[in-house]
Amino acid sequence: MKFLEKRIGRIIDLIFCLVFIPIIFVLGSMDYWIYYSPEFTYLLIAWLYVSYFIIRLFNIPKLFIERKYVFIALIIGVLICCDYILTLYRLPEVTFNAYSLTELYHRIQTASLSQTVWLMCSLVMGYAVSMSFIQELYHQLLLKKDVEFQKNNAQLAVYKAQINPHFLFNTLNSIYSLIIGTSEKAEDAFIKFIDIVKYTYTGVGHDKVALKEEIAYINNYIDLQKLRLNHHTSVDWRCDVDDENEQIPPMIMITFLENVFKYGISANKDCTVLIELSLKNGLLEFRTENRVMKRRGESRHQPVGIENCRARLDSLFPGRYTLTAEERDGLFNVYMKIQLS
Repeated sequence: MKFLEKRIGRIIDLIFCLVFIPIIFVLGSMDYWIYYSPEFTYLLIAWLYVSYFIIRLFNIPKLFIERKYVFIALIIGVLICCDYILTLYRLPEVTFNAYSLTELYHRIQTASLSQTVWLMCSLVMGYAVSMSFIQELYHQLLLKKDVEFQKNNAQLAVYKAQINPHFLFNTLNSIYSLIIGTSEKAEDAFIKFIDIVKYTYTGVGHDKVALKEEIAYINNYIDLQKLRLNHHTSVDWRCDVDDENEQIPPMIMITFLENVFKYGISANKDCTVLIELSLKNGLLEFRTENRVMKRRGESRHQPVGIENCRARLDSLFPGRYTLTAEERDGLFNVYMKIQLS
């Protein structure tokens, strides 16, 4: 699909260069300008090509989707200013015996040049924006089709895989130990475990859920993980949101949680894991930080789950998210930012 999309873009550009521009030159009576002022004619031709490819390069429709209105206004403003500068050019004067006739001809010539330049530049900008809009629309349709395909063929497997089998067995063992020891925490732990399983499997049928449901899931997940931790591991969980009803994709953060409790805890060394979630004015930010407690034989490569999550974000929030994962000085940091609205 990407190959076809690029091919369509090239066809659009070729039509502009080989068909659209020549038609404009013929209709604009460029033979007169070439005869009297070839340098201006070549400058105008070059500018028409440059302005076209500037619009195509920055993709105005995509910027509009990403709500970068100031950047759009800046691009259009620069193009209009350059167009205006071209209209100030004066062609060589033609002198008649009568001064009034010379003056009249000069005015007509100036007005004609200005109008023709504006018309040509407007047509080029209109063509570039229209073709960019059509190509972006086609891109969005392909993206939507790809998302639906992934949803229909892999959504169930992806969501079910979010609950790590090790987490299930560890949790069941912890609850079993609590029951054997007649601990008062057993009932509470079992309820939280049921809530986690319920949320995981009911989330399969929903594209989005309320943020408060995801927060409740994270709370339960952390509490159950704490059952198997000793005094060496400290969990710093921070949550600050201004709208708990904001809609987000379900289980979008579970991969990062699993990695924290898989790679960042120790039974015999002091360590602290940081988990932070915030939502301000439609901007969702999630961050984890943990000291890497590698075991012998474990891979030092970035967990595959993070790359899978990146692919999911790319389908759901194209151009509206940031995801970084890096290890520095023994600390593994994950930062995710999504512009929800």
